[in-house]
Amino acid sequence: MTVKKSLIAVLLMTAGLGACGGDISLSFNAPPRPPAAPSEGLWQGSTSTARTITAFVLDNGVYWILYSSLNPGAGIAGLIEGSATTFNGSFSSSDARDINLEGQGIGAATVSASYVAKQSFNGTIFYPNSNLTVSFTSSYNIAYEQAPSLATLAGSYTGIASSAGSSDAAIVRIDASGNLNGIGTSGCQFAGTIAPHARGNLYDLSITFKGGPCSNGSSTLTGIGYYDAGARRLYNVALNGDRSNGFVYVGLKN
Repeated sequence: MTVKKSLIAVLLMTAGLGACGGDISLSFNAPPRPPAAPSEGLWQGSTSTARTITAFVLDNGVYWILYSSLNPGAGIAGLIEGSATTFNGSFSSSDARDINLEGQGIGAATVSASYVAKQSFNGTIFYPNSNLTVSFTSSYNIAYEQAPSLATLAGSYTGIASSAGSSDAAIVRIDASGNLNGIGTSGCQFAGTIAPHARGNLYDLSITFKGGPCSNGSSTLTGIGYYDAGARRLYNVALNGDRSNGFVYVGLKN
């Protein structure tokens, strides 16, 4: 008798809950997204070795630093990529990889810096293999806060495509859907996609090379793109899976 009464009570409770609120369901909230890195942004400045730099620090702490040649007007000399931890104005990265486009190969590096959000990003790059330290200073570029747009990005570009050990004049075309195709004077061809990044005025980039004369063979590289609307200049940077080679394209919109 006691068991029956208990069962009836449970059924009545269930029926009552159903009448008050309809279906009974359990919901689970997704974990909150980690806050964006406070060092996030587009940073432009110079180094102690008289090179100019353009640095992109993403919301997840991944960063890309483009540095110029020592010869004025000679373009981009290399890129540094890595991931950093940031806390209370301190930026630290132990896994940096420098893809040099001037014939110096690929080297490991560490980056240590201090930052003031949306103001300054200053620090040092240390190369353990050569015991060389290069310092840099940079300031925030508010263009990072503009919204990326495939409609604005779409078009044809003429510029230079570079990787470790090779450089090639190349034409890149991007359509309004973000499909990208490129060909260099060497005959190297590549294709991929480019799409607005979740945060900031950047694009997520994926490029697959088609072998033949391409120094990246038939590899697929991933990275980011940035379009400087004022200068009508496109920057694409990417690395292959094991970070043993990279790709830099800088082109002017036709």
